[in-house]
Amino acid sequence: MALAILVAAGTIAAFGQSATVPPDAAPATQIAPELKHPDPRYQLHKSDTFDVNFAFSPEYNQTVTVEPDGYINLKEIGSVHAEGETVPELTESLKRAYAGILRDPVIAIALKDFEKPFFIASGQVSHPGRYELRGPLTVTQAVAIAGGFNDKAKHSQVVIFHPVGNKGYEARLLNVKKLMASRNLENDVYLQPGDQVYVPKSKLSKIRDFMPNTGVGAYYNPATF
Repeated sequence: MALAILVAAGTIAAFGQSATVPPDAAPATQIAPELKHPDPRYQLHKSDTFDVNFAFSPEYNQTVTVEPDGYINLKEIGSVHAEGETVPELTESLKRAYAGILRDPVIAIALKDFEKPFFIASGQVSHPGRYELRGPLTVTQAVAIAGGFNDKAKHSQVVIFHPVGNKGYEARLLNVKKLMASRNLENDVYLQPGDQVYVPKSKLSKIRDFMPNTGVGAYYNPATF
């Protein structure tokens, strides 16, 4: 399946570098600042289940599930869109929805069954896979959890794909090699739920299989790749 990638000003943003994309790529879009937010709020997904409690009108208390179309069905109100909303956002939406039949409704939402936050590590890491995102986590920490880079990794062009609803993905480059060499992790990127960290192959690793095992160092300098 092809992935739609939204990029900024015709490039994939990077720390001190950029990667050109074809001119017929998707319209330019700024990378969301939330990419570096250490504590993003959970957004509701299909099949999530939660309690809706009314402090002064318990007869409206109910347990609802986000349907395949992204909506929930509420007593006396009917359908309200919930997918992609955070708990505070949906709470405000429900207050507005019930304002027609209740005066100043006090509503609390309690998640019961929901998709656990995760990230995906892929490409040239020792243990590619899907991992739980249990708290604030940066790209370098995610790579470490996935077993670190393997010997084919291009450390200078790690890509972070961030899902943007049904629009595809935002993409950002991170020069982990430069980041680690500077011994300053200030520009390390925090992951959000659903993010994918992709580590591409280095140029040297692509041709290594076609070169003799001895004498390669005399012709190629791995530090340049």
